[in-house]
Amino acid sequence: MSGIKREACDKWFSDCVRHRDGHTCLDCGKTEGQLDCAHIYGRAKKSTRWSMDNAVTLCRGCHMRHTEHPIAFHDWLVRLWGEGHMNLLREKAGAILKTNKILRKEISDHYRGEIRRAEADPAHEIVSWN
Repeated sequence: MSGIKREACDKWFSDCVRHRDGHTCLDCGKTEGQLDCAHIYGRAKKSTRWSMDNAVTLCRGCHMRHTEHPIAFHDWLVRLWGEGHMNLLREKAGAILKTNKILRKEISDHYRGEIRRAEADPAHEIVSWN
């Protein structure tokens, strides 16, 4: 949704988020059409960009609505995951993470492996890179 370059690590991360959420919009329950990996803290924030606790699956309509109404999005997230989760995520978002090609490849390899394990074994719970 933004002008930030999308790399392989973003693609595999996004696949893992949608898989974890059952390819279902967590807000309205839609399973058809465009389903987005919606970041809570935007992709520019590297410390949370590839963290499973920083993203949810939303249909395009819910994603746009939550992007336009960030306070309502936060309130919805608190109802979904709880205040404690949001406080921990806020702390994590405050950290600084510098990336490079090698680190992004490590992240990509991690999530590619996770999605493959999850597709092979429905009981596999995807593990976040960080």
